[in-house]
Amino acid sequence: MEKRPIHLAINGRQYSGEVEPRRTLVDFLREDLDLTGTHVGCEHGVCGACTVLLDGVAVRSCLTLAVQANGHDLMTVEGLAGPNGELHPIQAAFHKHHALQCGFCTAGFLMSIFDLLKSRPDIKEEDEIRKALAGNLCRCTGYSGIVAAVREIAAQFRKEPS
Repeated sequence: MEKRPIHLAINGRQYSGEVEPRRTLVDFLREDLDLTGTHVGCEHGVCGACTVLLDGVAVRSCLTLAVQANGHDLMTVEGLAGPNGELHPIQAAFHKHHALQCGFCTAGFLMSIFDLLKSRPDIKEEDEIRKALAGNLCRCTGYSGIVAAVREIAAQFRKEPS
């Protein structure tokens, strides 16, 4: 199959490559660029493990073709931490509230929460948080630590005590 050139910015850095038109974005990230923070879960867009931001909007990279990202800006979980490796506030809240166990789903949750808090920094109630994150599945945590982390970071974004 003929390959297509793609050029995109990922976490503020320019990348180029050639891909088959059917190659998924998650496979391009993990296998071609060695950006392995984005995980492959269900490969059906249900679990959320592969969530990345495409032009600032959360998308499932297992359902997005790499050629669809051509010319766009992408943010992966590797782009959350600061330049000296300091944790992003969402990552720090996950750590503080023990919001991860095996860690497989964590990258997808972090990216979904990043996107969520851009549009909903006012989110407070547990049922609202759980509903907003229903597209991300975790089999280990029971979600209580995740909800606590979201509550805390949302309060910080609003500059309120958590």
